[in-house]
Amino acid sequence: MIEERRLRVKGPGGARPAFCRGEHTLRVPAELFVENRKRLAERLRTTNKVPAGSYVLLQGGESETRHCSDHEPIFRQESYFHWAFGVEEPDFYGAIEVDTGRGILFPPKLPDAYAVWMGKLLETKDFQLRYGVDEAYWSDDLAKVLKEKKASLLLTLRGLNTDSGNYSREAAFDGISEFKVNNAILHPEISECRVFKTDLELEVMRYSNKISSEAHKEVMRCVRPGMYEYQMESIFKHYCQFNGGIRLLAYTCICGSGDNGSVLHYGHAGAPNAKKVMDGDMCLLDMGGEYYCYTSDITCSYPANGKFTQKQRGIYETVYKSSRAVMAALKPGVSWVDMHLLADRVHLEELKKLGLVKGDVEEMMKVRLGAVFMPHGLGHFMGIDTHDVGGYPEGVERSDQAGLKSLRTARVVQHRMVLTIEPGVYFIDVLLDAALRDPQQSQFLCREVIDQYRGFGGVRIEDDIAITEDGMELLTCVPRTVEEIEELMAEGRQRPQVPLPQECVKSA
Repeated sequence: MIEERRLRVKGPGGARPAFCRGEHTLRVPAELFVENRKRLAERLRTTNKVPAGSYVLLQGGESETRHCSDHEPIFRQESYFHWAFGVEEPDFYGAIEVDTGRGILFPPKLPDAYAVWMGKLLETKDFQLRYGVDEAYWSDDLAKVLKEKKASLLLTLRGLNTDSGNYSREAAFDGISEFKVNNAILHPEISECRVFKTDLELEVMRYSNKISSEAHKEVMRCVRPGMYEYQMESIFKHYCQFNGGIRLLAYTCICGSGDNGSVLHYGHAGAPNAKKVMDGDMCLLDMGGEYYCYTSDITCSYPANGKFTQKQRGIYETVYKSSRAVMAALKPGVSWVDMHLLADRVHLEELKKLGLVKGDVEEMMKVRLGAVFMPHGLGHFMGIDTHDVGGYPEGVERSDQAGLKSLRTARVVQHRMVLTIEPGVYFIDVLLDAALRDPQQSQFLCREVIDQYRGFGGVRIEDDIAITEDGMELLTCVPRTVEEIEELMAEGRQRPQVPLPQECVKSA
C-alpha cells in the first residue's frame, strides 16, 4: 500500500486505484480520469482529425512559496490537469496519446533530502499505480520519451477563460522546440469536454453538495446574535473537513450580515467577515466545499435570530419564487438568458406586490429595472472550478444589457451540464440612487418604500443543479421555505449554547 490516503480496492480486474479520505467519505475511482482522457482523445480524433501519433501535453500546477518566504500554501492542482489525471501533487506533466487515449504521467524526481522533511519518496511505478495511468516516467525524461514514441504533434493548452479573462498556461519543457507544436486545437475541445459531466463526475459533485449542505444546516442551527461573521465561517469549515474530508473550500466564504449582505463578493481581504451579527440582521452565507477539486456553491439567507420579520419574509419569498420558477422551467434546449429574464420578471412582480415598484412589469423589463435589484447573472457553470469553463465558446455572444452582461454563460442548456441557480434581491445604495436619478427607471420606483429597505442587505438563494435528459436534478439539500428554516433554527436553539468569546481586555 503506497499511502493510506489512496485506497486500492480489489475487484474483478485486480487492485483498482481510488481517492478517499476515510471510510466515511466518498471513494472516487481513477476510472473517472481514464474516462475523461478517452473522451478527449475521441473528440480530438473526430472533430479535428489530428494526425496519427499526436499527443496532448499538459503541465500541472507548480509548487510555490508565499512571497519571499519559505511558507508553502496548501497545493491545489491546476484544473485542466486535474480533470485529465487527478494528480494531487505539484510539478507534474501529463501526456495523452490521441490515437488510443492512453495516459502517461511525468512526476518530478525529488532529491533524497525530501524524504527527511516531506515523506517517503515514490518511484515512477508507484505513481503509475496510484493514478491508474498506463505509463510513468520522470519529468526530466519527457523529451526523450516523446521522441522514442515518435510524437508527430504536441497539442498544448493555450486559450482564454471567458469567465475570468485569464489565459490557460501552455506546457513548456527543455527540448520542446524539437517537436511540432499546436496550441490552438486543444483548448476549445478540452473546455467543451469539461462542460459535460460524466456519471462519475456527477457522483463527486453530489457528495461535495451533500457535505456542504449539511455544513450550511449546522451553521443555521448554531448562529446567534452576538456572534461574529467569521465564527459562522469557522463552523462551516470545521463541519466540512471533520465530517467530509473536505480540506479546501471552493472559494472564499461570503458571510454577510445586515447591510454586508448587499456586497456581492463580501468576505475578501478588505472585508473579512469581521462584523458582529446583530439581532434583527438578515444573514447571507455563500459557502461551498470542494472534494477532490470538484466544487459546490451554495447560498442560504435567513435572520440571525431565527424568526423572519414581515419585510424579511417578503424579500425572501420573492427570491424563493424566482428560484423555483427557474427550476420548473429548466430542461435541455432552454436558453439560460431566458431563465435570467424569468427570474427578473418574477422579482419585479413580487416587488410590485410589496409596494417597492409600480407600473407595468413588461415596461420595467424593457428598461432593465430588474438589474437594479439583481445586478449579477442568474448562475454559472460549475465543476472543477466554481465558475467553470465553457461559458462563451465561439459563436455565443455576451449581451451588453444591464444584468445580462454579467451572465457567466449565455448558452442553451444541455444534458449533463451543471449550473448554479442563484437569484437574489439586494438593496445597494449606489444602484438605487442611480436608478432614482434615471427618468426611465425612476418612474417605476416607490422612493418612500425603497428608503425603508436601505441597510437591509440582501437575499440570495443559490442551489446547484445538473441538467438531466428531460429536466434537472437538484444537488443541494438545505431548508428553503421560511417555515423549514425557522423550524431548523428553532431546533438548534434547543441545544446548549456554546459560550461566545469574551471581549478582549486591553492591557495597560
